[in-house]
Amino acid sequence: MSTTVFQPALSVEIAKALVDIEAIKLRPQAPFTWASGWKSPIYCDNRVSLSFPDVRQLIKQSLVKLIWSHFPNAEAIAGVATAGIPQGALVADAMELPFLYVRSSSKGHGLSNQIEGKLVAGQKVVVIEDLISTGGSSLAAVDALRAANIEVLGMAAIFTYAFQVAEDNFKEKKVPLVVLSDYPTLTSIGNFDASTHQLLAAWRKDPSVWGK
Repeated sequence: MSTTVFQPALSVEIAKALVDIEAIKLRPQAPFTWASGWKSPIYCDNRVSLSFPDVRQLIKQSLVKLIWSHFPNAEAIAGVATAGIPQGALVADAMELPFLYVRSSSKGHGLSNQIEGKLVAGQKVVVIEDLISTGGSSLAAVDALRAANIEVLGMAAIFTYAFQVAEDNFKEKKVPLVVLSDYPTLTSIGNFDASTHQLLAAWRKDPSVWGK
């Protein structure tokens, strides 16, 4: 199983839209620092798209088409907390399907739920994520769903950095991943000189040491 970009032309449209609203920022000469300590030429916050109705609509409709195309047997949608929750709820509403969301861990009070919503054993679910980096937190949500006897058909995401480690992690868990756009598409549409392209490509190959 490998990561699939839904439609090449749509991938370009999504990437351009995210850049236009500054949900994605590219700054190769003045890198960002992630919470992990990694240096990065890109910062992506797809939650920004929720504030722009036209982009929000584009993403919602595109995710719906992606799911109908790749996971036509979906019986419910599950969002990954926190950024996957609003995207997943929009998609579930458009598809008239039940919605769940998965916390990073069980809450420490009340029913101590990790998964919120009506659980139905054997239900076929598509997981929605806004962004894939290494895939660790996204796949932890899949683990939680599977532990609750939910059948995870696959995951749909807005954007991926297309790290090899993510590809390997999704293969190991046997989770099909389909995305609207990705980092290679993003860098291909930018007006960068050759040295900047090399810099951007080097980050994706080994992000843990890039910039150090």
